[in-house]
Amino acid sequence: MQLYQNLHINKFIFSIFNHPNAMEYTDIRSVSELHEFFHYDKPLHPLITIVDLAKVDRSHRKEGARYRLNLYSVACKKIEGRMKYGHTNYDFSEGTLMFTAPHQVLSPGIENKVTGWAIYIHPDFLNASARGSKLTEYSFFGYEANESLHISDAEKNVLEDCLRNISREISGNLDQHSYNLILTNLELLLSYCSRFYDRQFLTRTKVSHDIVERFDRLLNDYFAKGSLIESGLPDVKHFASELNLSANYLTDLLSKYTGKSTQEHIHLKLIDKAKALLWSTENAISEIAYDLGFEHPSHFTKLFKSKTGYSPKAYRQLN
Repeated sequence: MQLYQNLHINKFIFSIFNHPNAMEYTDIRSVSELHEFFHYDKPLHPLITIVDLAKVDRSHRKEGARYRLNLYSVACKKIEGRMKYGHTNYDFSEGTLMFTAPHQVLSPGIENKVTGWAIYIHPDFLNASARGSKLTEYSFFGYEANESLHISDAEKNVLEDCLRNISREISGNLDQHSYNLILTNLELLLSYCSRFYDRQFLTRTKVSHDIVERFDRLLNDYFAKGSLIESGLPDVKHFASELNLSANYLTDLLSKYTGKSTQEHIHLKLIDKAKALLWSTENAISEIAYDLGFEHPSHFTKLFKSKTGYSPKAYRQLN
């Protein structure tokens, strides 16, 4: 099949809108391209591979080069030096577990000495079944590098047991059972990662509570404005950016500590402000909707009724 054929690494110029300089990326679109880029042995499976990071050849990389992977990855890395994600450098000298989803951009330094392992999965492998597609929904694939998972030696051993099972299946003769056995162990590995992230949220209680409190202040300040006509309704990305977190991480943290997602917090604060305006002013429902940042009053009415059980008009008449 054409999907399984080796592809040459495709370099192209990605122009940033209104930016005077073009920016060069190296797109790595398949497992075979990844092995070619790493100067690594020929892959044993066309859609999934496990790589010993100490054996990756980095001598051909250019300083400041940026790479974009069309693969999911889970990597247990110990890095001597710093790695740049976006505009920020991170130090992973203590070792950590990092996750990437397709199309994320990485800028590893050419001087970095990296040890550890990584498993790379092409989206086609996961999307071949409903079970596989479910694995793409893990929110930690959308976390930033500074939100990586730090694991104990015991936790690392648990994950490597799963990895060894996957490796055996990849290395053996592929048959009708291979896909399900690889997927089962991949499910197990990611389930353990989810458990370990829950543990990390709990063991970082002070930091997590500080973030929750800062989020609450930001939310209150945003809705303290007299009108949201100009600024519009806030979204999850707005608050995540203010807190220097990814949207996924902020939502997961709030869910762990408050039982509500970021979007739910925004909606609850919005409804509280709407109730105050409905009872303390005689403004038309449409005017209140615009003041709250809604472009269409019908959207405000629909949200309000879904959260309170009443239309804005009916709620006002309760007073």
